Amino acid sequence: MEMIILDDGMYHLIPVTKEMLKDLMLVVEVNCFELCEILRLKLTTYSDSLNIHMMNDDSGDFFGCMWR
Repeated sequence: MEMIILDDGMYHLIPVTKEMLKDLMLVVEVNCFELCEILRLKLTTYSDSLNIHMMNDDSGDFFGCMWR
């Protein structure tokens, strides 16, 4: 699974690592859409004035996820 991040007009695919998931305790099986939503909630902050989800580490704007 990869996250799609928009940074400076370019889209980047960022692989989801075990490090990103280390603090999560999933008690039920989740599908790809639910996992993407969980990552969005964990790794971003929503800007109401800009209507975007900004990454907490300032790496860009969260756009979505992609499975290969």
